[in-house]
Amino acid sequence: MNPELDKLHPYPFEKLSALKSGITPNPELDHIALSIGEPKHQAPEFVMKELQQQLCGVSAYPLTKGIPELRQAISDWLTKRFNLPTNSLNPEHHIIPVNGTREALFAFAQAVIDRNKNPLIVMPNPFYQIYEGAAYLSGAEPYYINTTAENNYLPDFDSVNDDTWARCQLLYVCSPGNPTGAVINKATLQKLIKLSEQHDFIIASDECYSEIYFDEKNPPVGLLEAAAEMGNIDYSRCIVFHSLSKRSNLPGLRSGFVAGDKEILAKFLKYRTYHGCAMPLHHQKASIKAWQDEKHVKENRALYQKKFTDVLEILEPVLDVKKPDASFYLWAKTPASDEDFAQKLFEEQNITVLPGSYLSREANGINPGSQHVRMALVAPYEECIEAAKRIRQFLK
Repeated sequence: MNPELDKLHPYPFEKLSALKSGITPNPELDHIALSIGEPKHQAPEFVMKELQQQLCGVSAYPLTKGIPELRQAISDWLTKRFNLPTNSLNPEHHIIPVNGTREALFAFAQAVIDRNKNPLIVMPNPFYQIYEGAAYLSGAEPYYINTTAENNYLPDFDSVNDDTWARCQLLYVCSPGNPTGAVINKATLQKLIKLSEQHDFIIASDECYSEIYFDEKNPPVGLLEAAAEMGNIDYSRCIVFHSLSKRSNLPGLRSGFVAGDKEILAKFLKYRTYHGCAMPLHHQKASIKAWQDEKHVKENRALYQKKFTDVLEILEPVLDVKKPDASFYLWAKTPASDEDFAQKLFEEQNITVLPGSYLSREANGINPGSQHVRMALVAPYEECIEAAKRIRQFLK
């Protein structure tokens, strides 16, 4: 067996199951899950219709590279959404469809890391667990940058010294962040691009929450947008990851893409050809429809906006929590242990939240996820309001 497998931590939801084991929740209350970021809003009907109409696609092997029409639709969306120069993204070279960002974020490290050079993969802390697993199984060492309230829950990139950057081969960033919802600004992204040029590492920007925000006039900035404004229209060392899971409420479609530096993507495509991970043709055809429509995305944002406004009105007087920059998570500070909070909340109010310490590691003497819980406001509006009322009662 691969000895690197022994370095993997239990997944957060495995730890959560153990925490809840043996506890009987209040039988008078229906269970409400705020623990997992699985969108529950209705999937777009026109996408579902297209998916059904294209089922004949199961009779053909799909191309790993994806059909040209899908890559063009993605290029058009990226160009418009992030104000990229016209024709700077060539669908033939700068884009690869993937089966959701999770598998791509993991696979990417396996393709780009040179394990013979004592590599580091730098990542935020707390983080999406795939980053850490990808680091270990690629033969790299993870390096954690703490995100704390003192730094507005953004990674403190200034705390990283030159020796660390010199060993860094890959930097994972997540903006809007999971679990904090914090958005990295353009100036910081451009600073990171300059660092990547200086120290020759790749930036992998996980932007799967980019379309869930609260100000229609101020959407989160993207890595390619920051690069283009610097004149880097080759998107050198810059790779972005996007998905339809959150944007279009299609987590089961497993549809996303990677885009950016064409030389890196050419080698990643070679890796993926052997990996055997081509997106089914009917999923590709349905994805085209989703990327070409913004109406359903705006309606989706409006639903989250209402939930956040009304849930926070209930919780802010009793809990240390505030609206995030973006995403559908609340990153709440708990009055005591995050595990005790989650366990007792489940027992007394039949609500599941995720302890923040399960999403982070101790670094520089602290675990930045401790005394926090992540709450995903993905359930229907009525359930979210009911959950907020129960949490308020629990805290009282």
